[in-house]
Amino acid sequence: MKYINAAEILPKQLLKELQTYIEGSVLYVPKVSTKKEWGAMSGARTFYQERNKDIQKRFHEGYSIDVLSEQYGLAYSTIKKIIYK
Repeated sequence: MKYINAAEILPKQLLKELQTYIEGSVLYVPKVSTKKEWGAMSGARTFYQERNKDIQKRFHEGYSIDVLSEQYGLAYSTIKKIIYK
């Protein structure tokens, strides 16, 4: 991590404002997060959302949890979580 003197890069007005909160100390400024949500790039997030909607729809159509568990290859408890979410 590289330390930079704020007086060298910040406008004077902003520097004065910061000095009212913290003076003579080290201040960490975090990066702007460019991290995307899980599965956003690969399409996995969308796939699982659609799958879960389909499971919920089928349950409401009368399919049992046991049948859905077998069809989707998921544990009984996982199907319950999806349905009652």
